[in-house]
Amino acid sequence: MDTTLRDGEQTSGVAYTDREKLQISKLLLEEVKVDRIEIASARVSNGEMNSVERIVKWADEHKRSAQIEVLAFIDGGKSIEWIEKTGAGNVNLLCKGSLKHLSLQLRKTPSQHILDIRREVERARSAGMKINVYLEDWSNGMFHSKDYVFELLDALTAMPVERIMLPDTLGILDPDKTFEYCSAACRRHPLVHFDFHAHNDYDLAAANSLAAVRAGAKGIHATVNGLGERAGNTPLASIIAVLKDHSGAQLNVDEHKLINLSKTVERFSGVRIPTNKPVVGKNIFTQTCGVHADGDNKGDLYHNSLSPERFGRTRTYALGKTSGKANIRKNLEELGIAVESEQLIERITERVIELGDRKEIITTEDLRYIALDMISNMTEQRVKVCNYSLNVANGLRPSATLKLEIDGKQYEKFAPGDGQYDAFMNALRIICAERKIELPELADYIVTIPPGGHTDALVETAITWKNGGKEFKTRGLDSDQTVSAIKATVKMLNLIYR
Repeated sequence: MDTTLRDGEQTSGVAYTDREKLQISKLLLEEVKVDRIEIASARVSNGEMNSVERIVKWADEHKRSAQIEVLAFIDGGKSIEWIEKTGAGNVNLLCKGSLKHLSLQLRKTPSQHILDIRREVERARSAGMKINVYLEDWSNGMFHSKDYVFELLDALTAMPVERIMLPDTLGILDPDKTFEYCSAACRRHPLVHFDFHAHNDYDLAAANSLAAVRAGAKGIHATVNGLGERAGNTPLASIIAVLKDHSGAQLNVDEHKLINLSKTVERFSGVRIPTNKPVVGKNIFTQTCGVHADGDNKGDLYHNSLSPERFGRTRTYALGKTSGKANIRKNLEELGIAVESEQLIERITERVIELGDRKEIITTEDLRYIALDMISNMTEQRVKVCNYSLNVANGLRPSATLKLEIDGKQYEKFAPGDGQYDAFMNALRIICAERKIELPELADYIVTIPPGGHTDALVETAITWKNGGKEFKTRGLDSDQTVSAIKATVKMLNLIYR
């Protein structure tokens, strides 16, 4: 059962419109195909009633009414009346699952509470509704007041209750305790359909849910992206994968649809999916380490049962300082760039690692620029820049000192300019004039970043030169705009010198 629209909406700052709730309901039931959804709490607001009415109307039209549930309270029939007005037919009645909650919050005895529950169940049954019961704070009840919990369970099994739902309301359980407590309930009442409802305060919700299933629980509650109060509830995508792979459970869900559902809820809730979140996170099917990419080339050595294809996703190989040649080669293949030279692959890898060392964010489009830049620059370099210094000071003209190597001989000159690149060009002109090298005229100068790239990684400077009535273009690539322009200029020098 998914409770994104009820318990998940208790996430701080999250509230859905009625249209958003309907859209999420459709995705959950029609695309992902969860078995049941809990869509609201009774008596919250008029807006909540409108959203329940809208979902119930849609469910009636599509024969899904049996899959819609609403939380109710023991309040003398007011919740039942509210739910009846919406047209919903399945009630999840919230009762007290621990003696502490019962005595301190309601200030009643167990027998009084059981009588109140029976009256509420009778009201709901008289209205033609089906009843499930939550035992709020059940995990603490098992820890501190087990006799009370068993007394309550014995009484509930004598009532016309469909399911009994066992919540770890405060998220205190671990897998061992979950197994112990759920086993005790299932042994005592083997014919009862028990649901387990976990909270993720210790990051154990998925593990505890697996333990509950192994103990005999027949239903598990979850929320999309693990939304919920405090640390949230069991993440839906995670527990689907866990149950399929670690319990052998047969589920109705369509794993391919989970990513679309998660992104929709992310958009409507405003709560971002962590990049490292299992199954639906951005990085879960991304390999960064070069060793892993190499192992994948040699027999999928770093793959597990969580294949991206299961979830309608693809495996990617991220670019950074831990990238190896196998990683780079895989990304180049994806880009359709064939690089046969092992030396060139090494040079491209070194460049990516250099950027990664500076904590730059490197995209595949950055890699495309790097690779194509190096491929176009594989010819012999007769003109090289040995060193340069660019200076800018408040109130003073920018200046440049340039040391250039031409055919093995070095030349060094200083010149001011109207900007750093202009000063560099002025120093270059002095050297070229002494060598009787005629420089072309700069006709155009464009700076861009790779599509989908980041300004902190790479910029490309494309300079159009005019030489004897003909134009040609050279490009430079670097994380610094001026340096990329200098690289484009050096390419121009080598072209005209040849």
